[in-house]
Amino acid sequence: MVSLFKRNKHSTNSTTDLRILFSSDLHASYTVFKKFINAGKIYKVNALIIGGDIAGKTLIPIIDLGNNNYNIQDKIVTSSELNSFIERFKSEGIYYAILSKNEYEEASQNKKAQDELFKKAIIATIREWMKIAEERLKDYKIPIFINLGNDDPEYLFEVLKESEIFKVGEGEVFDFNGYEIVSYGYVNPTPWNTFREKKEEEIYNDLSKIVSKITNYSKAIYNFHAPPYNTNLDNAPLLDENLKPIVRGGEIVYTHVGSKSIRRIIEETNPLLGLHGHIHESRGFDKVNNTIVINPGSEYNSGLLHAALVILEGESIKAHQFILG
Repeated sequence: MVSLFKRNKHSTNSTTDLRILFSSDLHASYTVFKKFINAGKIYKVNALIIGGDIAGKTLIPIIDLGNNNYNIQDKIVTSSELNSFIERFKSEGIYYAILSKNEYEEASQNKKAQDELFKKAIIATIREWMKIAEERLKDYKIPIFINLGNDDPEYLFEVLKESEIFKVGEGEVFDFNGYEIVSYGYVNPTPWNTFREKKEEEIYNDLSKIVSKITNYSKAIYNFHAPPYNTNLDNAPLLDENLKPIVRGGEIVYTHVGSKSIRRIIEETNPLLGLHGHIHESRGFDKVNNTIVINPGSEYNSGLLHAALVILEGESIKAHQFILG
């Protein structure tokens, strides 16, 4: 039941150990999602946590030419070849839509129609993921705590709530095995003007209200999509005015792009653990004061799972390791 995992001030659960597997920035890759679910079973975790950015970024139209022929990015394929393309798209986190010539021509000139195709594909993928998770975890009773990231449209919250296995609630505190898990998916402004961005002062105000609900910071887990500023978790290429990486001396120049507000709230409250994503190329761990913070990174378009296994014991982190494969 969902209520078992929501915060209850009168909880008497005295369990002190927790094994969690964390991943982020899956971006619609079926391969990565399935590997994540399977890894949860292999490592015998108590909970899976996804840090956001579950939606994909690209949709490829497949034009039905009739006579069992299709046009995929100017390549003509037969119906017998179509499935291999679709499987590759799903593995790489690419959406697709099979359209007639007329539907394609209308959509190519209509931004609203394109948005609707994206929405339909995003929702269909999440619902398929729900079925996969429910089937593969039905005998394990492993919940999936999940949040949206900056690339995820808000309507996905309601879709995720259709499944009891997904525990979703931005800003809510979930009491699980004596630990308090809280999520937040907005990020500081990016050059790409994504769905869920806020100014630093707004993020700080939001987080101040959220973490005030926590009763014991020494056993709190922050699932915040953006990494804290100026750590090993937030290094990204420095971009020029054309959003191209700046290269000096033959090497890409990197800079810190994380959230100063998230760093500040961690410094002020000292939670046990910070789980972050957002910056795909910055896999790493660090400490902000006494808080271990982790970003597993992401290579979703290669079908590679990036995850972090964390074992908690009471008010300490017994072990943590990156999993790649």
